[in-house]
Amino acid sequence: MAKEPTYTAKDIYVLEGLEPVRKRPGMYIGSTGPDGLHHLIWEVFDNSRDEAMGGYAKNIEVILLPENKVKVIDDGRGIPVEYHKQTKKSALETVMTTLHAGGKFGGESYKISGGLHGVGVSVVNALSRWLRVDVCRDGAIWTQEYERGKPDGKVRKTGTSKTTGTTVTFEPDPEIFNTFEKGGEWFDEKRILEHLREQAYLTKGVKIIFRDERKNPANSFAFYFEGGLISFVRFLNKNEKPIQENIFYVEKTYNDIVVEAAFQYTEDMQALELSFANNIHTGEGGMHATGFRTALTRTLNDYARKNGYVKDSEDNLTGEDAREGLTVAISVKLREPQFEGQTKAKLGNPEARTATEAVIGESLGEWLEKNPSDAKKILERTILASKARKAAKAARETVLRKGIMEGLALPGKLADCSSDDPVESELFIVEGDSAGGSAKQGRDRKFQAILPLRGKILNVEKARIDKILAFKEIRALVIALGTAIAEEFDISKLRYGRIIIMTDADVDGAHIRTLLLTLFFRYFPELINQGHIYIAEPPLYKISSGKRAEYAYTDEDKAEILGDFKKDKILNPSIQRYKGLGEMNPEQLWETTMNPESRSMKQINVEDADKADKVFDILMGDEVAPRKRFIQLHAKTVKNLDI
Repeated sequence: MAKEPTYTAKDIYVLEGLEPVRKRPGMYIGSTGPDGLHHLIWEVFDNSRDEAMGGYAKNIEVILLPENKVKVIDDGRGIPVEYHKQTKKSALETVMTTLHAGGKFGGESYKISGGLHGVGVSVVNALSRWLRVDVCRDGAIWTQEYERGKPDGKVRKTGTSKTTGTTVTFEPDPEIFNTFEKGGEWFDEKRILEHLREQAYLTKGVKIIFRDERKNPANSFAFYFEGGLISFVRFLNKNEKPIQENIFYVEKTYNDIVVEAAFQYTEDMQALELSFANNIHTGEGGMHATGFRTALTRTLNDYARKNGYVKDSEDNLTGEDAREGLTVAISVKLREPQFEGQTKAKLGNPEARTATEAVIGESLGEWLEKNPSDAKKILERTILASKARKAAKAARETVLRKGIMEGLALPGKLADCSSDDPVESELFIVEGDSAGGSAKQGRDRKFQAILPLRGKILNVEKARIDKILAFKEIRALVIALGTAIAEEFDISKLRYGRIIIMTDADVDGAHIRTLLLTLFFRYFPELINQGHIYIAEPPLYKISSGKRAEYAYTDEDKAEILGDFKKDKILNPSIQRYKGLGEMNPEQLWETTMNPESRSMKQINVEDADKADKVFDILMGDEVAPRKRFIQLHAKTVKNLDI
């Protein structure tokens, strides 16, 4: 039996000093905003999680304390505390005060860890006003405190202990994180819960507890999943209709790389692919994701040909066909991960692709043979996607390539602007012919174009691209934008720098906005990512008396304006509630909603694409129950609801 590797002071390797961290914190944690602030918790948690990945810890606890303090507790081996020859101080102090010092840079203490590309707990120490670490090890409790990264005394023995583990308590430095309100709560409970839940799925058999003692100390959450990624996929698909009964799952080691994956197909047309390397979410994928995709497509094609689903190479499934409706989680654990970029968004190890491709190829082939009923449903699903893809390609060629290229005019209802400079040009998408007429008369013709829409457009969440392009109003919008759509999308051909959704301030207007945003999110995502999509905010009220008239965009505005009228001893002003844009004459519409000097607009952005994807799926999909739960959950946070 192999000898268990030791974990002592000689296993702590020092690469460089700590001093630069406070001068340029953004280099180490990304930013000093909410992302960087929460990154401090992830760095401390990752140390405990790495102990669990190595099999040395079974329990991790994260606690939010009053005054913006955080405590992270684990029952791992405990950071070594004895004298370190290289630094000539305690190994504990070395880890806490030296950048790139720890057990992950050499030796056998950590075979797998998420922190190799990270900066470790020393950065948390450097960016904390105060930090305390308590280590249970060798029958004793060892303690050291720090102020802004500097030790407040030596490591001292503060008690006895029959257990092992590490507890880190820290308070972020308000001198570094100075954008947060004094006396306010800095940490987001929901954000932390989501991260810890995800980590529990990825580290099966480990119990992770979260408590927020700022409000209710008794309110705690515990995550523990024996099923690992199977449980994760089941959680991700809780609002979907699965088409396969059994979730595919594999966990195997290939050339010292652990590959774990689980997937399930649903009736949804969108794919959800989540990949991880050493428990770090690789949002941009990487070699392991590429290996999975290659193996999935090849194995499904092999099975389809072998069992008569397809006859020749022209009928081969593409990667797009194979992934439609797929929910998959891929996790690899390897000795020395190479991440591209400080944010660790993409895994660059070629050997991870080889390992993932080999493991998935072999295991999926066997799984399909053992689960013929599920295999049949999957192949029927992917072949249907293939047929739809070919139909969609024909539709795109008909609508787009025959469109402007063959000299057909822009949509007849489009009132274009005279400028051909996208930087200054604006396209207003207006609800209805009445508002469209006012907008056309009130606009600045030089740089403002108007496209009125009649009625509500198709809900693209429930339709394929061929049916989408058969819808007249959407086809007009696609041609007006000039970018094409989906695979043919080319942002360099965008005709307008600002695309402004201008709808009525009522329920129907809100529905039309949502339908348009769904269209842009699904088929024109770069327009959102690059900040081209806006929502106009027309006024809700016109408050007037005599020649004096003011516009209120919210109920709060109305109360403030009425207060001003009262101060000026105007006791009987008239209040006009605008239900629709068509109620305004062209001059009013220009003055309140279209004039760049006075208008109010919201720019649309998507900070978290995965979350946005699921929200659109819930709100615009077929399932009623998830939508009802979402509305009930968020109803109290909605403002200005117009019924």
